Amino acid sequence: MAIYKRRRYLFMTLDPVHIGTGGYRLGRVDNSIVREPGTRVPKIPGTSLHGAARSYAAQLYGTPEAAGQTHDEIENPDKNPVCYTFGYIKKSNNGQDVKAYSGVVNVFDAHIVLFPVHSLVGPVWVGTVERLREAGFEVSDVPREWAKDKVLLTFERTDPLNLGWLMLNSGGQVTVNAPTNCQIDRWNAIKNKIALVHESIFSHIVNSNLEVRTSVSINPETGAAEDKALFTYEAIPRATFLTAEVVLDDYRAKFEPVPPNKNSLPSNAGWQSPLDVLDAGLRLIEWLGVGGMGTRGFGRIAIVGQPQEEDYGQQANAAQSPCGEGATTP
Repeated sequence: MAIYKRRRYLFMTLDPVHIGTGGYRLGRVDNSIVREPGTRVPKIPGTSLHGAARSYAAQLYGTPEAAGQTHDEIENPDKNPVCYTFGYIKKSNNGQDVKAYSGVVNVFDAHIVLFPVHSLVGPVWVGTVERLREAGFEVSDVPREWAKDKVLLTFERTDPLNLGWLMLNSGGQVTVNAPTNCQIDRWNAIKNKIALVHESIFSHIVNSNLEVRTSVSINPETGAAEDKALFTYEAIPRATFLTAEVVLDDYRAKFEPVPPNKNSLPSNAGWQSPLDVLDAGLRLIEWLGVGGMGTRGFGRIAIVGQPQEEDYGQQANAAQSPCGEGATTP
């Protein structure tokens, strides 16, 4: 019988993060990044997090062949925790026999909740009441109505405040509390530097303050810059806070726990469930990064505190129909 669990992670970018759209040009930027279609706010797609976590978990377990698109070299993928967690396709008998299972974890997009912007009082982190509450934050003392040209602050200020090019009047002081498991130094460093704006202008503020870099291709023979090879690319800047959810749908219920000290797993913690496999992979993104430009100092993301976890197993079981194992694509 399937067991459903949901974890909500809070991330902080340690470097600029570039998840490109494949060369799509946007205004002055040659290589743009992925955005939410409805709001135009940049995001980190769940596919990017899923792929990086799988690759890093496979390396941790000592079976890098479990990270590819085909897993013919894995002798028994049902017993491999990485293949079990993320799914696999195994061909045998010269490709005549194909065995495939989908993964048991769903990784969703990471959305921006607090975005760093330069202001007259130094860096402030811009967010909205709706995004913070959706991510599990407590926001109190919010006025019932407040004008779009005003900003709510977690610090005392009566003068107008600029957020990049935009000047907003102070609309009062609010209190923002992170989920209990996330109240660590990284959160404490910014909790009194938060500015909340209306959702309708959040996208404009974010897109006006993305990091944009300029590079040029180098001719390998001359060592000089190539003519007409100047290009620009944008990125989510360092110290941006994002939230993402993952859901465990262990429809197979056959995961075999990995004991501590097996295959040199870090922290001697072992893997008790597929969520532990995913968690180990996500935490290695803090070292190895995600997305493009990794060799140019881009991509590292840290998990802030511990994820919030909810168990929906009992509620879901009453309405769920039996789910058998079937051949599906990872």
